[in-house]
Amino acid sequence: MQRKDEKLKQFERLLSIMETLRANCSWNKSQTFESLRTMTIEETYELSDAILKNKTEEIKKELGDLIFHTIFYSSIAEEENIFDISDVLKAASDKMEFRHPHVFSNDTTITGEDISDNWEKIKLKEKGRPQSILAGVADSLPPIIKAAAMQDKARGIGFDWKNREDVWEKLKEEQDEFEEEIKAMPDTLEAKQRAEEELGDFLFSTINVSRLYGINADTALNKACDKFKRRFTYIEDRAKEMGKSIDKLSIEEMEEFWQESKKKQL
Repeated sequence: MQRKDEKLKQFERLLSIMETLRANCSWNKSQTFESLRTMTIEETYELSDAILKNKTEEIKKELGDLIFHTIFYSSIAEEENIFDISDVLKAASDKMEFRHPHVFSNDTTITGEDISDNWEKIKLKEKGRPQSILAGVADSLPPIIKAAAMQDKARGIGFDWKNREDVWEKLKEEQDEFEEEIKAMPDTLEAKQRAEEELGDFLFSTINVSRLYGINADTALNKACDKFKRRFTYIEDRAKEMGKSIDKLSIEEMEEFWQESKKKQL
């Protein structure tokens, strides 16, 4: 109970700080939904980066920034008589209770497995009106995350491979179609657009494979980028040791240093 009181105390403190800033800080007073949007996106990516690097202290700080942004948006909305933070919290609570009847209702016939199998159907019922299963996937999401989210939502209503092994044939098919377009591609805009479309299909299928095998494609690609950065930086460092800039290395020297970096498990 004492810890709960401390949580409420700190939340009230942050609400009070927000009120003071909106009243007395010209920068905070000038902010709008639109001006905050890009900053919120940046904070979300900073949280993602901290999670991937397992920096718990940074995770704590970035979560605090996102909570502050939530209060910031709610304060702006309250000033315009749209909603306030209590409405935001109530909506979140109502949603969670509705989506977890096996936890919050007295119906003992509902199981966690039922909820998992019918998650997207439950969410559609919650909306109270017919709409596309994919309507909840934001257009502004990064493409890899968007693709995975669309595939997962389609899976939620049964649109998925019966056997995950079957997806490999589809991936090979998309790879062959992309390869054919690339090899036959004349230097025209129309040809490049066809190749671009086939590449998109191939990448979409690759993400589908990762989903079916329980691998997060966005996390995997982030780790691949980090690995490339470490190994490329190693080549730059080796070039400096030779008194050269990296652009003065031969491709053979670059390859040699690249292989060195791999042996060092960078």
